[in-house]
Amino acid sequence: MSIEDTAGHAVIPFGSIEGRSDVTRQPEDYMARALHLARRGLYTTDPNPRVGCVLVRGNQIVGEGWHELTGEPHAEIHALRAAGEAARGATAYVTLEPCSHYGRTGPCAKALAEAGVDRVVAAMLDPNPQVSGRGIAMLEAAGVGTRVGMLEADARELNVGFISRMARSLPYVRLKMAMSLDGRTAMASGESKWITGERSRRDVQHLRARSSAILSGVASVIRDDSRLTVRPEQLGSRSDSQAVQVSHERGVRQPLRVIVDSTLSLPPTASCLTEPGRTLVATISPIGPGALDNRDHFRRREALVAAGAEVVTLTSSPGGQVDLEALLHYLADVEQCNEVLLESGSRLSGAMLDAGLVNELVIYMAPILMGDEARGLLTLPGLQKLSQRRQLSIVDVRAFGPDWRIIAHPVNDQASS
Repeated sequence: MSIEDTAGHAVIPFGSIEGRSDVTRQPEDYMARALHLARRGLYTTDPNPRVGCVLVRGNQIVGEGWHELTGEPHAEIHALRAAGEAARGATAYVTLEPCSHYGRTGPCAKALAEAGVDRVVAAMLDPNPQVSGRGIAMLEAAGVGTRVGMLEADARELNVGFISRMARSLPYVRLKMAMSLDGRTAMASGESKWITGERSRRDVQHLRARSSAILSGVASVIRDDSRLTVRPEQLGSRSDSQAVQVSHERGVRQPLRVIVDSTLSLPPTASCLTEPGRTLVATISPIGPGALDNRDHFRRREALVAAGAEVVTLTSSPGGQVDLEALLHYLADVEQCNEVLLESGSRLSGAMLDAGLVNELVIYMAPILMGDEARGLLTLPGLQKLSQRRQLSIVDVRAFGPDWRIIAHPVNDQASS
């Protein structure tokens, strides 16, 4: 089971009861079905949320749908089209409050009302504070009954990044690391391929595929000549993941590649600049002691742009580096990034964790020992006493071949999830 499967705590094998007259379904069964449908868009809906909808009349599903791709119809529209006239008098189970605005598509709340839907059950309200509750209000004004909050925890888990972006103007950040049993990530020489096995590395592809962006530091990219891409051949097409099948059918989306590079050290020949998709280099203006002079800075910038990179200049931290929180706000507000996967070395990873910008750690631990001269997991300066230790809450541990994957949250994380 990969990480995209672990969020589905409420999912039931709905096919085992569909069409059977001897089973009495509960409302939660239909919402669980809607959540199951929504997960099919795990890799394809970005930057939109993943949403599923089930229409039920007389204890029978008369139509269902899910949001497949940004710019295409929402889940409710697909369900209404499948139901046709049978939607009249039905109850709609939808994993997110139906939209009330006119965008690329019309308001789903209006479409449900006009189709004669009798009642709408939403797992949660829209997390956007500017529109939250408006869809429910539009339905109630049209005489449609409503209920909010069924299986809400599961719905929030499915769209944890979208919620974070709407509520905090920050993406949800996962820090992915691979380490030995003694907590080492590379030999002293920098050699690190491969610490973990093939099954772990395949699971990382699922993490990448669901992410809006992959974030790394320039030193790591130069050292490994990282491509920072989703590799379809490693993502696979497994029978237990309909999201993977949909991704292959609709085309694998490459996340935005983001490289933190305060001095524009990335060579124009870097492999990541030749891969499909976009590469964004985040830098700062050349100021202060030891900074590049303006001519050298702009020469390097022009060379990177000519090689296919996009370069954005952000505010600097007191230490003269890219302000990491400003970068995340930029990714949320400008690039509409919901989920960011941090794959980098110990310095950037440690700095992000130290700044409280990491929401989740995904650690792949291999049954090997690399010794005390090998490189450590995180650079966390200033930890001198045990009382200064960083506390984590472990939420999942499972085996991937000979390796173990550990998912943990910083205990001080206040992300909306």
